[in-house]
Amino acid sequence: MADWVTISSLATAGGTLVLAVATFSSVKSANRSARVAERSLLAGVRPVLIPSREDDPVQHVRFGDAVTLIVEGHGAAIEVENENIYMGISLRNGGSGLAVIHGWRAEVRERTDGGPPPLEEFRRQTRDLYIPAGDAGFWQGAIRDRSDDAYDSIRQATRIGARILVDLMYGDYEGGQRTIARFGVTNDGADAIEDGNQDTYRAEVVRYWNVDSADPR
Repeated sequence: MADWVTISSLATAGGTLVLAVATFSSVKSANRSARVAERSLLAGVRPVLIPSREDDPVQHVRFGDAVTLIVEGHGAAIEVENENIYMGISLRNGGSGLAVIHGWRAEVRERTDGGPPPLEEFRRQTRDLYIPAGDAGFWQGAIRDRSDDAYDSIRQATRIGARILVDLMYGDYEGGQRTIARFGVTNDGADAIEDGNQDTYRAEVVRYWNVDSADPR
């Protein structure tokens, strides 16, 4: 005689197992769909800073101590005024979301290889700098402290026309998707900058690093 109690228990267990598998598959599929939706949402607000075009408007970069840099499209500018170093780069946002520049660092170096710079080396912007999607804007930074670790090397670079690397850390309007973009700033004419005279540079982007997500390389 068949043991109907045992058969019923096995059937119940089998049904529970099938239900558990179906639930697991459904949850896994829902999580995958949520991740895809999240990536699509982030892509819709992701900024990408690149050098501006040569036909972009000239940027008037004003500092709080009455210094103004005139920066042409696809360019940069450096001025030494009263032994203070003022720098600016004309930028374009090639992404689909508003770019917010969080901080910067600068160094004199010809080679651009190696990993991303340490986050603790970045200087916070003293004013909010925003660049709308598909539009042009600028970055600005100044070194006024002669005891600053970067002051002497950058000041010397302006005298001899050496290449300066400027790393910009930026993100979306919510503070996420932080990215580091490295720009090489070069003076093709290699003209020395005397105190009070602005020299014009070219700006080229050379590397990108993701801060809040895996690097694509």
